[in-house]
Amino acid sequence: MPEMGGYQAAAEIRRRAQPGRRVPILAMTANAVQGDAERCLEAGMDDYLSKPVRLAALAGALQRWTTSPAAPPDPAGADPAVAVPPGPESA
Repeated sequence: MPEMGGYQAAAEIRRRAQPGRRVPILAMTANAVQGDAERCLEAGMDDYLSKPVRLAALAGALQRWTTSPAAPPDPAGADPAVAVPPGPESA
């Protein structure tokens, strides 16, 4: 992003959010180092995927955050990139 990084973009999206409406933000990063997921969640992102992204992991994350207006699951402590078992489409 030429004008701001992902952490700043997430913070700005949260700042502009309408009360009672939360836009899901999924982080995708090639820098899969320890602490990245926590940093993304602290910045206001909802979920974290490391690259290369498996189709099954992406589908699982999208389903978690778009299926129900109810409170989404807490991704803290779980790595969504490995939480969804790979299906035949990820091969």
